[in-house]
Amino acid sequence: MKTHTSLPIQRISVLDALRGFALLGVITMHMLQKFGIPNLPAEHAYFQFPVLDQAMQFIGRNLVMGRFINIFAFLFGLSFFIQMDRSAQKGINFSRRFAWRMILLLVFGLLIHSFYSLEILSVYAFFGLLILPLHKANQWVLLGLFAFLLVGGPRILQITHHNYQNEIAEKKGHATSEINSGTPELPAHLSQPSLVNSIKYNYKERLWGKLNYQFGFIGRGYVTLALFILGLWVGRIRFFETLAQFRKRNCLLLAGFSLAFLLVSLLLTLFPEMNILIFFRPQGKFLSPTLGLYQSMQDLNLFLFSGVLAMGFISLYQTAVGERILSVLSPYGRMALTNYVAQGILGFFLFSPWCFGSSISSYGAFTQVMMGLVIYIIQILYSRQHLKSHRYGLLEWAWRSATYMKWQPYR
Repeated sequence: MKTHTSLPIQRISVLDALRGFALLGVITMHMLQKFGIPNLPAEHAYFQFPVLDQAMQFIGRNLVMGRFINIFAFLFGLSFFIQMDRSAQKGINFSRRFAWRMILLLVFGLLIHSFYSLEILSVYAFFGLLILPLHKANQWVLLGLFAFLLVGGPRILQITHHNYQNEIAEKKGHATSEINSGTPELPAHLSQPSLVNSIKYNYKERLWGKLNYQFGFIGRGYVTLALFILGLWVGRIRFFETLAQFRKRNCLLLAGFSLAFLLVSLLLTLFPEMNILIFFRPQGKFLSPTLGLYQSMQDLNLFLFSGVLAMGFISLYQTAVGERILSVLSPYGRMALTNYVAQGILGFFLFSPWCFGSSISSYGAFTQVMMGLVIYIIQILYSRQHLKSHRYGLLEWAWRSATYMKWQPYR
């Protein structure tokens, strides 16, 4: 039997750096979202700077939200291809091992959810299992699935089915309406803040909200799956293995993504004011196809801006000065799992009402993002130092060992 304890294969450094760059956007947005942890309004506000706070909220909404996490998802799909391809080059069928790897990630993600309800590891694991059968699919099949998911194909089907069911209910006189039963009771994690109550809240309430966000009418999960498939396809065409030979191509892609983003942004201004919050509670309501089209255009717009960010980063990385600066992020990206989970756990303690949340949640957006930036910089320094004497980050090593069910070399 072949062993799997050889030295790590040569890595494509720009991918590690790009992954580290993506996590900068992730922690920025999560700090602005207070890691999805609710708190009661504070009696006193601290460290608030109105102009800077408004500017930071604008940056979060228009430059960060949904864009950096797209890059992270794309890189996951690309990593899937690299693992399968390099195993095949060694004469190893990695399919069963990858499936087991995703099951481990799913279990770990659901465990982390108890602390960090915004985690996406469990979602990624589920989609990782879905793309496994696509490894050898025809290129055009991959592109077709990518386009169908990105433009909201599942949402169109869901809206059509939802409206049809509403029509049937109305004809039978069973139309539903939301009942307002008065002021809701304050949940236990706020009325009686504790670690246990926060964990219970994450599983009882936040887990359902996550599933609705990913697979409901917002359909964030379908965009993620589309990006996984795109990453698989990009791996197939050996895009990152030929970066140095086709620099002009990379600049053209940057220009193409930029022009397409501007065009879609212009088209979005033609829509009337839309309220997509209805997607979260659609019971008994007619969902306009125009609203579905608007959400699909928003998803496309986010994807195109993610392309601008990624190709801009790659183009800058290909310059001598850019590589010297951005390569600092490579160790961070190599330890992406460890750093991502550490971000979430730190956010849990910072914003939970039983810990520091009652005060830190009242800080202004600018202050919160600066705190996130400090965490990010500390993680960069730690990652760089750690990888001088270790092959992997702690969680990467544990995941790899569990994948092969054999302790892997760590130091």
